[in-house]
Amino acid sequence: MQKKAYLLLEDGLLIEGTAIGKTGTTGGEICFNTGMTGYQEIYPDPSYYGQIIVNTTAHIGNYGAVDAEQESGNPQIAGLVVNDYAKEFSRKSAQESLQAYLERTNVVGIADVDTRMLVRYIRSKGAMNALISSELTPDQMRAEIRKVPSMDGLELSSRVTTKEPYFAGSPDAPIRVAVLDLGIKRSIVENMASRGCYCKVFPAKTAFEELAAFKPHGYFISNGPGDPSAMPYAVETVKKALATDKPLFGICLGHQLLALACGISTYKMHHGHRGLNHPVKNLLTGKGEMTSQNHGFAVSEKDIEKNPNVEVTHLHLNDNTIMGIRLKDKKAFSVQYHPEASPGPHDSRYLFDQFLELIRSDVQEPAAV
Repeated sequence: MQKKAYLLLEDGLLIEGTAIGKTGTTGGEICFNTGMTGYQEIYPDPSYYGQIIVNTTAHIGNYGAVDAEQESGNPQIAGLVVNDYAKEFSRKSAQESLQAYLERTNVVGIADVDTRMLVRYIRSKGAMNALISSELTPDQMRAEIRKVPSMDGLELSSRVTTKEPYFAGSPDAPIRVAVLDLGIKRSIVENMASRGCYCKVFPAKTAFEELAAFKPHGYFISNGPGDPSAMPYAVETVKKALATDKPLFGICLGHQLLALACGISTYKMHHGHRGLNHPVKNLLTGKGEMTSQNHGFAVSEKDIEKNPNVEVTHLHLNDNTIMGIRLKDKKAFSVQYHPEASPGPHDSRYLFDQFLELIRSDVQEPAAV
């Protein structure tokens, strides 16, 4: 028999469903992803650490799970909410069912939920904390949910970053990039390594002097979870990297930290952007891009207007939030979305090429490694 589970939102909404994954209780900020595919890449994305994910796609699990599609070592999500859950899978290359994957990696979830209703509810009420349980009563859950911390003001990168530095790419590559891992996805590192970069990936709280000791030709500031305003250590690292006048590229959380390093504030969004179909306009080329996004914080438009040294390069066409900036006096730029797009459309992968072009123009003849 299928085991009953409950989903409780902090405003009191209680939904009954069926337990999936590991039997247990989990809490976090509830948010939704509108991607029609790619659950295997979504769940291990470190940017989702501490969040309960609602998949808007009606059918989840039908193509199983493959280790090679992991964006980090294990799932990073706090919990999972789906509508129709497939315990059987049809993809021949899959190594196991999604149920086996979730059980093996200790992910608590709930199925048979009207996710269309739930997503409309979150869009109306805004992101909030939630609890999933297949072992507690609703009354017990109401007491337990008070213990879930707010994402506002929460520093999480230090929990998901690499413990030790590691390398990616060929040591003989002509370009070296120092990567600050705030919750980086594997496909981001792979995109740079495949373009002829030798990357050294550093833990989030590494002193800038250690990054500089690698003698990089450029700096990359990664994506990651949590509130960027709660990360003064990373803002300081970005400031020191900018002071070197070497090219710098930031993605998502890295975009927010570049803004903070320039005196531009960030704010928590009503319900964030998460999915594979977000339209963005490149203001430099006039072209539109379909993008993969995953963020609950954004940079202040008003603060950018007050800073003549910061130029807006990309805008979200749904709500006009800032999707990209560049500095006029530095070879530094950033985007709020994910150009590696794993999963998602590949419209924006040119941004990695743009970063390398900046490096090549900065160093005509890179020193041998």
